[in-house]
Amino acid sequence: MGRAYSVRKASIEKTGAAKAKVYSLYAREIYQTAKTGGTSVDSNAVLKRLLERAKKEQVPSDIIKRAIDKVNSGVDETYDSARYEIFGPGGSTLIVDCLTNNVNRTLSYVRPVLNKNNGKMGVTGSVSYMYDHLSVIRFKELTEEQVIDAMISNNIEVDDIENELDVITIYANPQDLFKMKEAITKVLPSVEFIVEEITMIPKDTINLTGEDLESFNKMLSMLEEIEDVQNIYHNVELNID
Repeated sequence: MGRAYSVRKASIEKTGAAKAKVYSLYAREIYQTAKTGGTSVDSNAVLKRLLERAKKEQVPSDIIKRAIDKVNSGVDETYDSARYEIFGPGGSTLIVDCLTNNVNRTLSYVRPVLNKNNGKMGVTGSVSYMYDHLSVIRFKELTEEQVIDAMISNNIEVDDIENELDVITIYANPQDLFKMKEAITKVLPSVEFIVEEITMIPKDTINLTGEDLESFNKMLSMLEEIEDVQNIYHNVELNID
């Protein structure tokens, strides 16, 4: 299908210029996940995956520890997930996921960004139906045939498999992320996953030029600067140097 995964997701983790924000977001998410499902990674698979991702993103261990210690010490904070579906300039669409302790505050930050950049807030479902909700893993050192055999052997229904320069990318149902990782690890115990996440991928993409591209890039940049924003998914093909 040629999803070109790498150019279709704008992720706060990948900006590199806002580490403090990244650490803060991870601290919130770790706290909320541990509070909801428990602090033991043996019984809380979501927390286990989150900690693995945090370590891969080089989140300092003391930040992780403090977030979990807050749960163990009985600190009571509540963070809610908020999703905004947005129509941007030139036919672009965006899905913005946030984690916040004050939804009204977050919305007050998001709306002005849209107003300044020819954006419009959509109702729930108005944009997300144009995206596929998938788990994605990416890795090297296996052939496509080996990967297909591993998926079949573990009864995993794959949405798509890409092989580009010997880098394999697998797309499957969101609930199958752990099963995919386990299946590949059985075949290649030394595997290092370049990507391992649950994401939103547009079914179709567009190219923007001129003022539309300028407005879109400005909107994207301003949204990324909002403290509560976790991830931004969009349908615009961006040139990545």
